[in-house]
Amino acid sequence: MDYGRFKYEATRKEREARKARKTKASNEVREVRMKTRIGVHDRSAKTRVVKRLLDEGSKVKVSVMFRGRERAHPEVGMTLLKLVADDLVDEALLERPPAFEGRFLAMVLAPNPTYSKESAKAEKELDHAKA
Repeated sequence: MDYGRFKYEATRKEREARKARKTKASNEVREVRMKTRIGVHDRSAKTRVVKRLLDEGSKVKVSVMFRGRERAHPEVGMTLLKLVADDLVDEALLERPPAFEGRFLAMVLAPNPTYSKESAKAEKELDHAKA
């Protein structure tokens, strides 16, 4: 066998093995950042992003960034994270409650294994039918 051909095939196999290894892990932690003075619509847009990431099976770290004098009012960040958690009460489980990490207030949400999109759609349609 030709040594050059052998080396070529070995590098091809190694490259293919590396490609297969780079697949996304389902337990990957993704992060969504917000600031304390975020608007209502921007917060709902970020919440939809968190929901999409949870549906993909990733854990999501929701962070609120404090700048300057905002650090004197951590209750604003707590309120913001509570609103996000309340919006996602069915889809997510609170894995780590809000805690400070430097100038960020962060919590970690994990996908709820008992929640399914199909049952949620059926519930929503049932609510609309009642109204």
